[in-house]
Amino acid sequence: MLETAPDRSQAVSDLTLQIFQLNSQLLAWGDRFVAPDELTSARWQMLGAIALAGAPQTAPQIAARMGTTRQGAQKQIRLLLEDGLLAAHENAAHMRSPLYGLTPQGAAVYERVRARWQAQAAAWGAELSVRDWQAAARVLRHLSAEIAAQEQ
Repeated sequence: MLETAPDRSQAVSDLTLQIFQLNSQLLAWGDRFVAPDELTSARWQMLGAIALAGAPQTAPQIAARMGTTRQGAQKQIRLLLEDGLLAAHENAAHMRSPLYGLTPQGAAVYERVRARWQAQAAAWGAELSVRDWQAAARVLRHLSAEIAAQEQ
């Protein structure tokens, strides 16, 4: 059967609506998931962006990695600094844009959450193949790239 442009358009629309719904669900679920560690989904995102980068990051770098605004990232960074989970370091490349890194306490909190997350991800992923999950991620990366290209 041949695929038509309206079929493709409807499929993209269906996926987009599902993403909106899933985004809301994930944020609410994430808030409950990290509540025992006194985090929110937004703060978990910021810790993860720094941990996964493997080196301290600026607020704009963190924001770009997590797909949020610099101001939104800065708000969460400020809260994480107040709680002692992040530390600000001088940035020789840009004196007005400090580098943020995990403190030992922040690394411990992130590691606790990451371990619980790995178990949860394995449970959610059990019914689909790795190829299915990789295809889904590829589609979402493509959609993200298309949106980013239009914003430039």
